Amino acid sequence: MYIRPRLRIITVKMPDIYLEGIDELVKIGKYRNRSEVIRIAVRELLRKELWMKEVEAI
Repeated sequence: MYIRPRLRIITVKMPDIYLEGIDELVKIGKYRNRSEVIRIAVRELLRKELWMKEVEAI
């Protein structure tokens, strides 16, 4: 059984150019909304910068 993680609201400041790019990804249908884009981007950053380094250290 999949248990959906609890989502929390945060405030993020970013340049307009980033927001425009995020909105374009949503507009073309690649993602459902801004939140999804940002969650996926953060997950990939954590995987690359933190979680994969932990695996490599083992």
